[in-house]
Amino acid sequence: MTSAPSHLWLNALLQALQFVQSAWLSTLYTLGLTDDSHGAPAWPWDVRIAGENLVIDVALARQFAWMLAAIAFALACLLLAVFWRRAWRWLLVAAVGALALAPWPSPSLWLTDAVPTSFHTSPTGFTVESIARGSRVYTAQCVACHGADGRGEGPLAATLHRWPPTMASALLSRRADGELFWHVLYGMRDDQGVTMPGFAGRLSDREIWAALDYMRVLSASAGMAAGGSWPVPIALPSLSVKCANAPSRNIAEWRGNQRVRVVAVDAAHPPPFEDPRFLTLLVKHNGPPARETPAMRKVVSQRPDRALNANVTTLFGARADCIADGPEAWPVFAQIAGASSSSLAGTEWLADRDGWLRALAPAGRRGWADGGLMCTTSTALPDGAQAAPRADPLTATLRQMDDDPVRFVKGGFVH
Repeated sequence: MTSAPSHLWLNALLQALQFVQSAWLSTLYTLGLTDDSHGAPAWPWDVRIAGENLVIDVALARQFAWMLAAIAFALACLLLAVFWRRAWRWLLVAAVGALALAPWPSPSLWLTDAVPTSFHTSPTGFTVESIARGSRVYTAQCVACHGADGRGEGPLAATLHRWPPTMASALLSRRADGELFWHVLYGMRDDQGVTMPGFAGRLSDREIWAALDYMRVLSASAGMAAGGSWPVPIALPSLSVKCANAPSRNIAEWRGNQRVRVVAVDAAHPPPFEDPRFLTLLVKHNGPPARETPAMRKVVSQRPDRALNANVTTLFGARADCIADGPEAWPVFAQIAGASSSSLAGTEWLADRDGWLRALAPAGRRGWADGGLMCTTSTALPDGAQAAPRADPLTATLRQMDDDPVRFVKGGFVH
């Protein structure tokens, strides 16, 4: 998922626009000037600033930024003229000149249709349980048109006057979460009629949000099948983690502090040894994973300084023992990897400190030696990274993750 080099100023602009619109909505709601819709403040207008258009068209974003700068400069001049009467003429000329010289892109380019839930965010937390629930909703209600693989080629797709969009693209990320929710709830239309029926009265809000969670995973799966990469940034799903004899805790406690390695294990693929560069999460299948293979036990048994505990060796240290506490994790991670459940064992993922899945080493391949980073903003390696893959490909991948963080904005993202 490599894109053009990122523009820090563009990302800052998008984040500022998102913040201003959200803050304005909260203010209107606090003052009682707008109602709520489905449990959150309702956006009162039928348009919003289209961050997704600014991401796609950098020239438009630059014009928009200069327009905002000219407006801000003109307002500052007018405010200063109120207090500096002796220079008010010159300040007025400067304000008019800035507005006259500013580019004024057509509003149709930087505004887009909005709905009352445009600025709503999902309340599910993108958990493994919600994704599994969404899978059941999607299978029952959506697969006939959108297809089991999310490519829009379900058995009823040909009966529609417009084919459903494929999820093996960045299409889902181009719309705000709240707008996707609204379209699922109330359907979509064009000049020729209904393009997607609404599910109001058939699905609850909770089921719709869960289905959207599943669609993110399905988008990753479809992207892997189509091009071998994730078409949009995907977060490490939240789940309960059980470490040795300690109480279960949510993986969200790890976020912001450390990278996470996720490893799919079974009887033939034992847990890896702990690594100080990241925390390791095991996703198991068909019962507890094996602690040692016969070959490894033989190697350890031949060492005079072997540890008494088979799960610890003086050569490699302790094996990872934090396990995803729930049966839904295995199929969810299989879809993220674009693999079948039967072939998932041995697959590894890397998540950055912010909780974004960044790299994938499929089972049976060379893994990090192949360059598994799948979410980047630049095509060039950081300075000095050219020689690192020969010595330690995993370290080079981790360095790329740290040097190239994911930047995500609702309704348009820089990634």
